[in-house]
Amino acid sequence: MADIKYDKTGNCGSFGLNRRREILLIILSGVVFLSGVCLWGLLMDPSLYAPDYEARRLAPSLSHLFGTDSLGRDMFYRTVCGLSTSIQIGLLSALISSVIALVLGSMSAVFGGRVDTAVGFMVDLCMGVPHLILLILISIAVGGGAAGVITGVAVTHWPNLTRVIRAEVLQIRSAQYVQIARKLGKSNWHIAAKHIVPHVFPQYLVGLILLFPHAILHEAAITFLGYGLPLDTPAVGVILAESMKHLAAGMWWLAFFPGLALLFMTQLFDIVGDYLKILIDPHSARQ
Repeated sequence: MADIKYDKTGNCGSFGLNRRREILLIILSGVVFLSGVCLWGLLMDPSLYAPDYEARRLAPSLSHLFGTDSLGRDMFYRTVCGLSTSIQIGLLSALISSVIALVLGSMSAVFGGRVDTAVGFMVDLCMGVPHLILLILISIAVGGGAAGVITGVAVTHWPNLTRVIRAEVLQIRSAQYVQIARKLGKSNWHIAAKHIVPHVFPQYLVGLILLFPHAILHEAAITFLGYGLPLDTPAVGVILAESMKHLAAGMWWLAFFPGLALLFMTQLFDIVGDYLKILIDPHSARQ
């Protein structure tokens, strides 16, 4: 990510925007773009990417920006629909995974002892198994399809965030103002609501957003391998899997544009998460 230079007043370049406003603008732009892609795919008329045998195997042009496949389907609209599907699955699975991390990380820090040991064992066990293999096994066990993909991604992406939340809760529990609140007779619920949750929530939110690109890429990966979404679903993993059959025939656009769009979308999630972390963490914001 390119460094941005600021003057002594905190203004950025000739636009007159301070750093906080610029970061908020970048975050808002990314969220609006990703939300627009998701809604566009949800509301899109399926006839836009339906088979058209008179327009088969066309190279990219103004009428078909990403070209067409062997069935004459417009790859631009099919890619947008696939990205929308990936965003929906990624959001749901990342949300479930982050809630698991929040519960286990908090329990591990609050109760300690055997609970901490058990949570640590589950984290090590999950991280010790090759990630993609564990995803495939869970997806097959659940029965494949969207339910298998969501379950597999949700159950395998919580360990790192669990460790972060555990460390944050341990730090805030040992803080002086929390100890003072305990001596003043404040209940555990009061301390959790007033001190622990406000401190942990920003880290949880950043961790949740940074889970999205991993969830989306792994959904596309297991779908590409044939263990995820069904073949009749306009998903990026399905599109890339189908494109492998036609690359030798010179139809490079079937894999290039959908793959590039998937990479751009995941990088955009990373950018939003990184800038949100800078916005929340005052130490990073001063760098």
